[in-house]
Amino acid sequence: MSTGDELKAAVSARRDLGPDFEDAVVESFLDKMGQEVDRRVDERIAQRAPKAAARDRVADGQRLALAIVSVSLGTIATILFVLLGEDKAQYLIPVWMGLIIINAIFSGGRRH
Repeated sequence: MSTGDELKAAVSARRDLGPDFEDAVVESFLDKMGQEVDRRVDERIAQRAPKAAARDRVADGQRLALAIVSVSLGTIATILFVLLGEDKAQYLIPVWMGLIIINAIFSGGRRH
C-alpha cells in the first residue's frame, strides 16, 4: 500500500470512528510511516554495504602489500649496510624510520 493510500485509509478511519479515536488513528498512521522509512533506509544501506566492503578488502590488501614490501626492503637494506661495513650502519635508523612513517601515514586513515 502506498503512502497516499495509507493516508486516505487513516482519514477514512478517522471519519468512521469519530474524534474519540483520532489519536489512535494518527499514531497508527505515523507508526506505519516510520516502518516504511526504516524499510527504505535499510534497503539503501544494503545496496551500499557490498561496495564499502569491497573497498575495505582492497584497502586491506594494499596495506598488507605495503607492510610486506616495507619489511622486505628494510631487511635487504639492513643486510646491505651490515655487509658494507660498520660506518654505513648509521643509515639503518633513517631507513627504518622512513618505512615506519610511510606505513603509518598510509594506514592512518583506517579506523576500526
